[in-house]
Amino acid sequence: MTDRPVLSVADLTVTIGTRRGPARAVAGVDWSVRAGETLALVGESGSGKSMSVLAATGLAPRSARVTGCVRLLGTDLLALPDERRRSLRGRHVGFVFQDPMTSLNPVLTVGRQIGEAGEEHLGLSRRAARARAVELLELVGIPSATERVDAYPHELSGGMRQRVVIAMALICEPDLLIADEPTTALDVTTQAQIVELVADLRRRLGMAVVWITHDLGVVAGTADTVAVMYGGRIVEQGPVDAVFANPSHPYTAALLAARPTPDAGGADLTTIPGAPPSPLELPAGCAFWPRCPVRGDARCEHELPPLVPVATDHRVRTFYPNRPSREDG
Repeated sequence: MTDRPVLSVADLTVTIGTRRGPARAVAGVDWSVRAGETLALVGESGSGKSMSVLAATGLAPRSARVTGCVRLLGTDLLALPDERRRSLRGRHVGFVFQDPMTSLNPVLTVGRQIGEAGEEHLGLSRRAARARAVELLELVGIPSATERVDAYPHELSGGMRQRVVIAMALICEPDLLIADEPTTALDVTTQAQIVELVADLRRRLGMAVVWITHDLGVVAGTADTVAVMYGGRIVEQGPVDAVFANPSHPYTAALLAARPTPDAGGADLTTIPGAPPSPLELPAGCAFWPRCPVRGDARCEHELPPLVPVATDHRVRTFYPNRPSREDG
């Protein structure tokens, strides 16, 4: 890994205009990822994890107001005009989204779709782009690539379509791969294959990877660092091993407790009561306070806890970092 982050986000805030008023989707988020490293952004739907990445790369909704500092390979993306930002993003960032059928055009062959970005950003000829598409289909493990390159999306299985989307993301040999819940629409066996494929590509190609997920089981096997988000903020951040061994925020502990385990037998799954807050009506203090099983400090209801260190590179949003996680609030 290099010292300079491939992508770094500092004090990123995203406010979206709605008919009911401004919605604060992301508030003061900091994270970074280096070459060869995987950062996992974890949280329930609505926590702000996907929006933070979309805003950082210039893909937030038009109604969004984005502030902060976002640097891709040292260049401040938020300071660039749209066309320059699009060019830089297209050349250096690859995206893999949840449902491959919404990422693929049903009337174009997969080879044509893989090659388009190469023609646009690398100046490849149509023939060279097709040859490169065949290479990438082989790289992502699709058999008979020279035949599959001329297939249409509906002719492929869900797992193969997701591999095509990954090939599309790799055409420009990006420095950063963003995987936004890429296994959600797949069966369990195919999910495991896609997770291993991305991990293998990261090792072989030296890319940085941002993996967006609600599945902590995926995080344990793929990520180096993890940032747990809730209510648009990071509530815990650190090396995966440290966070799993010592979850220091009640929300992190609750997510870990909610994972299904092989030895659970017929026991009911643990759940987190309630629902995440609306970005239109965020609490004044800790956003998790209404659902928190601990509530160890009354200040949490009305004051925002700071993000403080609890160990090397391990930070948690709390008023009392030295207490065990079961007493946090």
